[in-house]
Amino acid sequence: MPASIVLSNLSWSTPDGRPLFSNIDLSFGAERTGLVGRNGVGKSTLLKLITGELQPQSRAISFGGSLGVLRQSVQVGPDETVADLFQATGALAILHRAEAGEATAEELASADWTLEKRIASALDRAGLDATPETLLDALSGGQRTRAGLAALIFTDPDFLILDEPTNNLDREGREAVIELLANWRAGAIVVSHDRELLDTMDAIVELTSLGATRYGGNWSQYRERKAFELAAAEHDLADAEKRVAEVARSAQATVERQARRDRAGKRKAAKGDIPRIMLGGLKERSEMTGGENARLAERRRTQALGDAAAARERIEILQPLSVRLPPTGLPASKVVLKIDGVTAGYQPGRPIISDLTFDITGPERIAVTGPNGSGKTTLLALISGELQPWVGTIRVMTTISILDQQVSLLDPSLSIRDNFRRMDPQADENACRAALARFMFRADAALQIVSTLSGGQLLRAGLACVLGGPTPPSLLILDEPTNHLDIDSITAVEAGLRAYDGALLVVSHDEVFLEGIKISRRLELSSRQAVEVLITE
Repeated sequence: MPASIVLSNLSWSTPDGRPLFSNIDLSFGAERTGLVGRNGVGKSTLLKLITGELQPQSRAISFGGSLGVLRQSVQVGPDETVADLFQATGALAILHRAEAGEATAEELASADWTLEKRIASALDRAGLDATPETLLDALSGGQRTRAGLAALIFTDPDFLILDEPTNNLDREGREAVIELLANWRAGAIVVSHDRELLDTMDAIVELTSLGATRYGGNWSQYRERKAFELAAAEHDLADAEKRVAEVARSAQATVERQARRDRAGKRKAAKGDIPRIMLGGLKERSEMTGGENARLAERRRTQALGDAAAARERIEILQPLSVRLPPTGLPASKVVLKIDGVTAGYQPGRPIISDLTFDITGPERIAVTGPNGSGKTTLLALISGELQPWVGTIRVMTTISILDQQVSLLDPSLSIRDNFRRMDPQADENACRAALARFMFRADAALQIVSTLSGGQLLRAGLACVLGGPTPPSLLILDEPTNHLDIDSITAVEAGLRAYDGALLVVSHDEVFLEGIKISRRLELSSRQAVEVLITE
């Protein structure tokens, strides 16, 4: 019988009693399923329920088969090796003793002579150039993720459970994971915001505050369906609001007709045209008719308002976030950054960047790409002044803001509003609130303390504080802005950056994001040299 995971009437609430999701019914088979949804909606919690780290609060999860689980980070000790990750240290030691003629007869009988070849195959499938003896501590975060993924597929599980597998990976690492999953023929449940990876999925499950919905097909097909659903929901909302207005007009017209009949009856009664014995009956009938009309009108009004509220709630789930930015007024001929013959690094005699010459003129959009360790973060440290070049010069010739991955320009102990006022003390309260509202921080949302924000909220807050004022900086530098963001937040950032008319320098491995913000040039860094690439339409 094929392996499957079945969730029946699954519910979960946070420790403070807030329902995260309720009555979820889902099944997963031998297919690749992308699990998507906004930050905080419960994606990682659902994975923990499936893997048994958390126990469901209602009904059950049934599963037949084996699980292979990869978390967002692989924790390692200082002496751990790739072999330890594969749980193969002892078995490899037996092989080494056998090769040296030192193994016992019992060890020879239990030796797995295919082990080294299978480990090498798994490492190759994950795109990692390493051996079983490689220290995990010597690998970068992205390389350790690939090592963990290699150890996972080595066990050949019935289901892969992956939580953001491409986070912190360079382009080569992302392509290795994408290729691996594209060729995976067993079951897989993948939480990810990587749209390129999600395009290799067979199905998409979306978690929202309304529950879980399964869509057949990959990410692109899911987005097409969502666009159709949004259009349908907007049409339903327009119809519902039209019915609300019609019910109100109809109720008013009914009241007015009844009032006219009542006035006519009173005039006849005053003239004595109606026998006295009929007057009481007419009055009672009028009152009954008026009451029944009022009850009918109220039922219709309640139904129409309910339909409108449901359609509006659906739109709030379907509608992507968006932000709008004020202009910078940057002239097309203005040189904003000039790097001339720069060589720099952190250890004498071991440069990370060598003889780099690079200019940004006007509102150019430039992507900085390259493998992990090629100098991308070093370049940003040089531009910000945190690191001084050994040779050459760097001149920043306009206003500049740099948003690193931690958005460290914000004070975590202050609210979003107070950070905005700290960075733009000339702005009054109305201007502050209007700027933050453009980035979806309205009313009390602007009073959230920065340390409590999710990754997506944090980046939007940083963008709001540096770009929301009347004179945003002419040069904006972003370091891996899509790491740890949900897709709706990425969509919001893309929309904001497309509207930004200043110069943009972005370090990113996310090719879909770079395409979305319309980059015009690319600075490719490597261990040997930097290469400029012009992007043409």
